Amino acid sequence: MSNNSFGTIFSLSSFGESHGAAIGGVIDGVPANLPIDIDKVQFELNRRRPGQSAIVTARDEKDKVKFLSGIFEGRTTGQPIGFIVENSDQHSSDYDNIRNLFRPSHADFTYSMKYGIRDHRGGGRSSARETIARVVAGAIAKQALATKGISIAAYTSSVGDISLNRPYSELDLSAIDSNDVRCPDADTAQRMHQLIAQVKSEGDTVGGIISCVIKGCPVGLGDPAFGKLQARLAAAMLSINAAKGFDYGMGFDGCSARGSQMIDNFISDNGTISTASNHSGGIQGGISNGQDIYFRVAFKPVATLLKEVDTVDANGNPTVLKARGRHDPCVLPRAVPVVEAMAACVILDSLLLNQATHIL
Repeated sequence: MSNNSFGTIFSLSSFGESHGAAIGGVIDGVPANLPIDIDKVQFELNRRRPGQSAIVTARDEKDKVKFLSGIFEGRTTGQPIGFIVENSDQHSSDYDNIRNLFRPSHADFTYSMKYGIRDHRGGGRSSARETIARVVAGAIAKQALATKGISIAAYTSSVGDISLNRPYSELDLSAIDSNDVRCPDADTAQRMHQLIAQVKSEGDTVGGIISCVIKGCPVGLGDPAFGKLQARLAAAMLSINAAKGFDYGMGFDGCSARGSQMIDNFISDNGTISTASNHSGGIQGGISNGQDIYFRVAFKPVATLLKEVDTVDANGNPTVLKARGRHDPCVLPRAVPVVEAMAACVILDSLLLNQATHIL
């Protein structure tokens, strides 16, 4: 299996399976002498970890990160940063009944056809538990970006048919972690929580949308023609488990409007050029323009239902599957830190690419 690495200068190579000994990775390209707060890295992992509330999987993993290299006396050495997060609460027997079955809308069939073998225990490498490595890398990237005045905040903006229909500029983004849905509006969050709980009680699942805002980006990130910043962000987001769509700026919502309603007129304030609006989402011509970058990621309902579904076995014989084990009724609350992490990796990598080519 190839393609287990992400990034050009700031890069992550991850390894591990859901029910293996550990998830881990190697982060390369981190500038030397960067102060690293391990507690902040663990904080991000805690936001992603299972068992944190009644509306996520009950798998009880502490997800404690152990750094093996690249950090000395609280600072990066410029060498590869190796780390592991051990798995400790695997219930592999929960998956014995699917050893020879293909779960609908999972990677079971495609992995079997491509590799001739698959780890049926929780999906193996296709499990969302792989995103642990991304969160660790993203937490390191976030700390590097903070030294440049760049911040990233993602939040749940819709669950099912419940949407937070207010622009991010009107929201208190510091309230994102004030509830277990990670929606910065208390009333909307409560309704989202109730919907997820209802869906869970029915053995079903629900999807939704995560919005993300990047503040403080300089002008000039991204490269024509195939390295456009929105293309890098889209590739990062669509590599996350269960992600089904990406848009930025005006996105799909603006495509039914007129150009006269969507263009961002340039203005000058004492010689500083900016735009009067930000329908472009902080990116023009594939390059950041200094405005806030904002985008959305659509996530499908989890494919594992705690009810009977029709499927076939490895020989093509029709059968019925009744999943067992502990599963998320909605991925959104735990996907928020993953979206932030992947955005941080893209932005830091883009900054380093600019430095390498003397653009900034």
